[in-house]
Amino acid sequence: MELQLGNLDRCRTLYQKFIEWAPENCGAWARYAELEQQLGETERARQLFEVGVEQPILDLPEALWKAYIDFEISEANTANVRSLYNRLLDRTTHPKVFVSFAQFEASSGDVESARAVYARGDAQFKGNASAKEERLLVLEAWLLFEQQHGDAASVAVVEAKMPKQLKKKRPIIGEDGTEDGWEEYVDYLFPDESGSMASLKILEAARAWKKQKASEEGSQ
Repeated sequence: MELQLGNLDRCRTLYQKFIEWAPENCGAWARYAELEQQLGETERARQLFEVGVEQPILDLPEALWKAYIDFEISEANTANVRSLYNRLLDRTTHPKVFVSFAQFEASSGDVESARAVYARGDAQFKGNASAKEERLLVLEAWLLFEQQHGDAASVAVVEAKMPKQLKKKRPIIGEDGTEDGWEEYVDYLFPDESGSMASLKILEAARAWKKQKASEEGSQ
């Protein structure tokens, strides 16, 4: 209402009170900064984003960081965008941050920088048994990137990193600590991880033995 009436100082006062009352509210920081940007106050908007992302507690930090990055993209400030992505990766290693960073570099026409970000993401999750799906997400995005911007050799490099999918079973543990049946799950075996190819050969040999034994029993 205050904005429609043209009371800009009143709008600022209300936003200021809002962020003082709820400094963890990412939406308030983003909307306040967007108002300043719309008014042509670029530095004020940037300062609001900067203070916002440095709050010790935020309800949706990923949303505020995205708004800050989108702001710098809209201002065509490539150096600041890169700086923000690198700062964000110092705080989180979520695979989508690597992918988004690489996509930004690609959209800027910097293929080598995009490729370097994908490689950085792959290295981040490589060898981490609890982050196989995260690594796969990065590799799938990297492979699509190479298919669009690379050549046969660069595509082959990423394809060589792609894992094999294995269906496995694990026991279901009930609340009382006892086994309550089995469940199937998908595991990923990456060819460049130590011991993975040996494990794969053992599994393939076991499958072949099981298939042969079933065939022999069926012929009796």
